[in-house]
Amino acid sequence: MQRIKLADVARAAGVHPGTASRALNPETREQVSPATVRRVARAAQRLGYVPNPVARGLRTARSFLIGMVVPDVTNPLFPPMVRGAEKVLTQAGYTLVLTDTDNDAATERRQIELLRARGTDGFIVATARWHDDLLAEIAAAGVPAVLVNRNTASAELPYVGGDERTGVRLAVDHLVALGHRHIAHLGGPADTSTGRERAAAFRQSVLQHGLPATDLVWACAAYTEEAGAEAAGRLLASARPFTAVVAGNDLIAFGVLDALARAGRSCPGEVSLIGFNDMPHLDKLAPPLTSVALPLAEMGAQAARILLSRVDGSAGGPPAQSLLGVELKVRASTAPVT
Repeated sequence: MQRIKLADVARAAGVHPGTASRALNPETREQVSPATVRRVARAAQRLGYVPNPVARGLRTARSFLIGMVVPDVTNPLFPPMVRGAEKVLTQAGYTLVLTDTDNDAATERRQIELLRARGTDGFIVATARWHDDLLAEIAAAGVPAVLVNRNTASAELPYVGGDERTGVRLAVDHLVALGHRHIAHLGGPADTSTGRERAAAFRQSVLQHGLPATDLVWACAAYTEEAGAEAAGRLLASARPFTAVVAGNDLIAFGVLDALARAGRSCPGEVSLIGFNDMPHLDKLAPPLTSVALPLAEMGAQAARILLSRVDGSAGGPPAQSLLGVELKVRASTAPVT
């Protein structure tokens, strides 16, 4: 079967091939009248025209591929970000290539290097460590890249994340309003910006309420259920008094629930618990988990928009550092002190 060419579409629509090209390209569609865009689109659909990305790339010196790098694709935090980014990129004529590093720095480097070798136009990176040599190299090389959810100490690349400090403050304010005076924070790893930022925000928030903080802030080894259970087990074994826990994320909170159950401690009867990220289906837990909700899809979409502006050269000034609003979703895992 002969491949339908752009010239065939242009002939069927009664326009010049250049006009047909602009009408079918999301980046140039506004240069053509809406009526012409509709006519060309109908002709393309009727003929079964499929754009040739290789030819397009040769004309523009781009691959129209964007790599999105996540640490764990099975973590429910990331699919909404991926979908948000993909929607923006697809509308702009790009294809998103998703890669999972399994939280391994060597795997991350290998995957990014392979994608760069294949001409990938830019990267959305959700795997940043606080001190990250690979991302420093990318920034120095001028590779278009945007960080999402996690930042670096150098802030050399654009970043999109949730307002961590406000989220933690909302969690602590809620627990204090319920009468809690001994609140623990089982946070994320200290080599991530989210772990560091949430721990610092927790210390600041409890001190503002005049509560003790220093001996009740512990970093978990990872953002996993297993790490949360291990840290909660150590907290319970320490015999330090606590009636509430602010977890570094929802997976850590799941581990806390398991450790409390094994220790015969009820939630929220004896220990109130708050997660972070508001993953799907938290209302189905027993008890339903109170959590800080991040605008995950919008974070992915905003990262994609910023990246596109860097790929096409329209971005100017220092790297943007964007914080999006958060919300505390109160459910049955928090209750007044008994």
